[in-house]
Amino acid sequence: MDSINMTGYINSLLLSQPLREPLMKNIIKSIQLPASSYGLDVGCGIGLNTFLLAEELGPEGRMVGLDSEEELLTQARSLLSKSEVNERICFEKGDARNLPFPENCFNWACSIDCVGAIDLDPVMLLNELKRVVKPGGRIYIMIWSSQMLLPGYPLLEARLNASSAGIAPFKTGMESGRHIMRALGWFKQAGFTDNRAQTFVRDIYPPQKPEIRYALTDLFNMRWGSIQNEVAPDIWQVYRRLCSPDSPDFILQNPDYYAFFTYTVFSGQID
Repeated sequence: MDSINMTGYINSLLLSQPLREPLMKNIIKSIQLPASSYGLDVGCGIGLNTFLLAEELGPEGRMVGLDSEEELLTQARSLLSKSEVNERICFEKGDARNLPFPENCFNWACSIDCVGAIDLDPVMLLNELKRVVKPGGRIYIMIWSSQMLLPGYPLLEARLNASSAGIAPFKTGMESGRHIMRALGWFKQAGFTDNRAQTFVRDIYPPQKPEIRYALTDLFNMRWGSIQNEVAPDIWQVYRRLCSPDSPDFILQNPDYYAFFTYTVFSGQID
């Protein structure tokens, strides 16, 4: 990313946190991380989920957040300095393909919107995560897996979702085995046992707080705002009419608005 895109990306992460945080807290509580353990968050971005993970571990738990982008880590460290968990987390720069840690270092590791969401061999990445986690530990992949955001317009949403942005990180022509819903196979190939998958849902309905409306508006743009050249003019026109906050038909003004999105968690144990 160039600096302009990175700034926009950071702003989107901050803007979307009120929308995602309740779901991430539910996921983190459900996977029952060992209390007082030492965990690794790969592809941590600006650290928002790293903070939630550290909170769940309790005062004796410790976390490392790792990312390859210095700008993201700078923001993460700035947020950490104001956080109640600032003594339990450190952020480090590194490459997920070659983690800067010794073998059997962590009790567990996770990747949220990273492994499976970047254009790198996921089995290779899982093997590298496996190297740094102790036997008996688990690896977790948590990733955005679906959404229904335009109630009453299923055909429009289907056409928007069929665009390059809508199917990302999957790409046209990519092998079917690289789709995130095939992640159980990645864990199997990497030699994990007790492989599991579970999907969690975040429901959105009125009354919506202003921060949720801002986050949803940004989400519409993130999912579909760049695909004008991929859809027919009439499809684009309807999308803009429904998803632009200055439109009289802005869909979030509908008192019956209901939407949801899901995250799926895949995990495996190291013998």
